[in-house]
Amino acid sequence: MTWAVSFTKSARKQFSKLNPTDRSRVLKFLHERVVPHPDPRLLAKRLQGKTEELWRFRVGDLRIIVQISEGLMTIVVIEIGHRREIYR
Repeated sequence: MTWAVSFTKSARKQFSKLNPTDRSRVLKFLHERVVPHPDPRLLAKRLQGKTEELWRFRVGDLRIIVQISEGLMTIVVIEIGHRREIYR
């Protein structure tokens, strides 16, 4: 069974601001590596501190912050951005 990926409104806006190369890299990563994987948490790292329910994927210098719901098999993209900006 595959995972469903959805974007929050703010993540969709951040995604649209990425250059076309980065956009295609993010989509390729999500659809080819994350969606078919039986447990995408094995590809991610859990965030520390107050955001312990959030995970991050690394695509080059970009970071994709997600919330993973195992029961619904959904991955909600919360934020997308360059690593120097994403954790602020």
